[in-house]
Amino acid sequence: MKRKLGNSLEVAPIGLGCMGLSFAYGPASRKQDGVNLIRKAYELGVTFFDSAEAYGPFANEELLGEATAPF
Repeated sequence: MKRKLGNSLEVAPIGLGCMGLSFAYGPASRKQDGVNLIRKAYELGVTFFDSAEAYGPFANEELLGEATAPF
């Protein structure tokens, strides 16, 4: 199942909030653990990942970029 976001972008109805991977809930996760989690979520159908420059700063986007580069 997909939902339309804006005019044409389709995303899964359930997203993955990535803040806890690099910020806020105790120490940051190991980078490879975050990459593995994001890739597994994608394999399971997640296509909406929430990130912000404040989660690091910029570390969260870099992690998300590395994890999603293959797709």
